[in-house]
Amino acid sequence: MKNRVVITGIGVVSPIGIGKDNFWNALVEGKNGIDRITRFDPTNYACKIAGEVQDFNPTDFIDKKETKRMDRYAQFSLAASKLAIEDAGLDLAKENPDRIGTYIGAGIGGIETMHSQYEKLFAKGPHFISPFFIPMMIANMAAAHVSIAFGLHGPSSCNVTACATGSNCIGDAMRLLQGGYADVMLAGGSESSISEAAVAGFTQMKALCVDHNDDPAHASRPFAKGRSGFIMGEGSGIVILETLEHAEKRGAHVYAELAGYGSNADAYHITSPAPHGEYQAKCMQLAIADAGLTPDDIDYVNAHGTSTQMNDLGETEACKTVFGARAKDVPVSSIKSMTGHLLGAAGGAECIATTLAVVNDILPPTINYDEPDLEEGLDLDYVPNKSRAHKLRAAISNNFGFGGHNACLVVKKFTK
Repeated sequence: MKNRVVITGIGVVSPIGIGKDNFWNALVEGKNGIDRITRFDPTNYACKIAGEVQDFNPTDFIDKKETKRMDRYAQFSLAASKLAIEDAGLDLAKENPDRIGTYIGAGIGGIETMHSQYEKLFAKGPHFISPFFIPMMIANMAAAHVSIAFGLHGPSSCNVTACATGSNCIGDAMRLLQGGYADVMLAGGSESSISEAAVAGFTQMKALCVDHNDDPAHASRPFAKGRSGFIMGEGSGIVILETLEHAEKRGAHVYAELAGYGSNADAYHITSPAPHGEYQAKCMQLAIADAGLTPDDIDYVNAHGTSTQMNDLGETEACKTVFGARAKDVPVSSIKSMTGHLLGAAGGAECIATTLAVVNDILPPTINYDEPDLEEGLDLDYVPNKSRAHKLRAAISNNFGFGGHNACLVVKKFTK
């Protein structure tokens, strides 16, 4: 008999707000978090805009000396984890640290650190490289710093599955709890890749939007006819997962039940999704079945919704495959219209958005949806422009990564 798994704590650092309440209120209000890049001078770049985290002071969460040994992405993960632990009311002094784990991933890792250290290498030579270069750069340090900071000795790992990273970490953490290998897991993703090399690389792939530099508020437009590429974002989304038994023993507040997880591969192309969303649909079906539900039980899809031609079409087709004749009655929205694409952190932040939607019976909108793309068959209910009250029993959160990595999570309203 599998343990039931519940979500008891939420921590988020995002371009539209830091902390659960700021993040959720911004989503409901349809707040835009995209503006001109300030992390470097974007003058000579085709894409000059991104979803940067504003007003983030790492010393609000981390000792000043330690911040200098962490890439920004790891700082985000530690901040979001601290917020999640506080939100869960988790008193670590009363817990068995061997039974608390960390599954926190990054799609890219410390690329800002890599860039700065390469500059030193080429300008001054190898003896000027920081001794912290490697531990600041590698992608497992989001999980490592969290386990070190809080003395957590349970299972600790780091998925690196591009834009599916956060969802895979949460799903794999759920499986550990179901199997009895831990009592509590901190799970999600973190990313800070708004750097010269990353922006140039994604631009050269023709993945980024380059035609809205003068109008950043309307640049990310998932499912709309004028969509022309995604906008990079940054941040971290961490959830506290517990077995229901453990949560009840300590009298924890439960947000919702994490009921299902699906993971598979397109096995098709390094960047393009498989045609017609075939394996995205199969991944959604795996997650729904894992939750012991049917497609008729799903009342909302928090979409991957990147604002690229291929993703938005394929995901729409996947939803039609999964929901059949009911597809147009199941709302689908993408918070990337507000946050940009948080890459490895997207799954964590979007699981949180899905959870809060289920808790509050409110659908976050897809902003900038001003013209339907009916010619392409994008004719679902994308919750255009304004949030909406909507009774939710269960919802699914989708994330699909380069290389064909697919991950879907089912969040269900909690009942004893």
